[in-house]
Amino acid sequence: MNGSAGTGVFVLSMLSIPITYLFNFLFHTNSTGAVLVAGALVLLVIAVLARLLLRKNPPKDPLFYVYSVFAFLSVVDLILGLEQDGIIDGYMAFYLKEGQSYLNTAHGHMICYWDGCVHYLMYLLMVAAISWGEGYRMIGQYWVGSVLMTIIVYLPGNAVGKYGVRLCPAFLLDALYVILNVWAAFRIFSQPSVTEASTLKESQKRRLVQRPLDLLFALYFIPAIGFSIFRGLVTLDCPAELCQKYVESHEPYLKDPTAYSKIQMLVYMFYCVPYYTVSLYGLLVPGCSWMPDLALIHAGALAQAQFSHIGASLHTRTPFAYRVPEEAKSSFLIINLVYGIVPQLFTYRCVTNPEFFLKATGDKKTE
Repeated sequence: MNGSAGTGVFVLSMLSIPITYLFNFLFHTNSTGAVLVAGALVLLVIAVLARLLLRKNPPKDPLFYVYSVFAFLSVVDLILGLEQDGIIDGYMAFYLKEGQSYLNTAHGHMICYWDGCVHYLMYLLMVAAISWGEGYRMIGQYWVGSVLMTIIVYLPGNAVGKYGVRLCPAFLLDALYVILNVWAAFRIFSQPSVTEASTLKESQKRRLVQRPLDLLFALYFIPAIGFSIFRGLVTLDCPAELCQKYVESHEPYLKDPTAYSKIQMLVYMFYCVPYYTVSLYGLLVPGCSWMPDLALIHAGALAQAQFSHIGASLHTRTPFAYRVPEEAKSSFLIINLVYGIVPQLFTYRCVTNPEFFLKATGDKKTE
């Protein structure tokens, strides 16, 4: 298959601009059901247009069509973010008015930008890989981590936070989005791994102290575990003086009533702590073949989470009392950027030099 299918998806996603403008004009009404009708019509329009664009040589992998829909919706999210910032107007006003107040929060705002830019790029890469018959396991795993983190934090935050009582029927569209993402995740992990290595014995003989880069990562994981637990305790209203001083002087956003930051820190405590613990084990014991896959998922999750958390902590939509104090911005940015960037570097190490993590199956065959 050539690249015409991928080009068609790009063109299709760009049609979201005139379509949202048209729907904003047609559904400028006070009915909450109009949002559901608009969403259903959008999906129908996408399906019809996709069939027309790809009728000559349709892709066989169903993930192609899922990512085509997601690419379209990502551009819609970008339009939402731009309209919230007042850069454009007249595209998504009907959606923002009908019970979607949580989209006006800083965290929801940052998620719109992440989905409209980073996820959109990932969808196009996935579509291109499928179109050309290439493997997409690694980029797919990174995407899975990013999307799952979005779902785990965003949806519960909508339900229990400040705007939880304002949920509208359009929230049902999110349920469909979750189902499709879970199905796509299972399909991605069913793809075969193409990792190969020919120097297993030599790589796996070296201890951790003989691998300086791995030693640095291991030394990072220990304070990262402590920091994840610490911020989780802060959000749980730990009465310790250190916790109280930290939230007042460095990250008051952890007390924001929208609850996104609280859920995010709890996810860090119950997800990142076990991850860093098993990663320490994987750096000590050779043959942990699950390390590259888990690192990709974690890197995608942390990239999305830290982008949203840092952006929301500084955004003007966050009430002034919950924004990072001016005198603490430098330390806040350094700590949170390190917390988000190191997992990306560790993933690059695991993917480009995986010999230590592979099982030495060749030895059995020789014997």
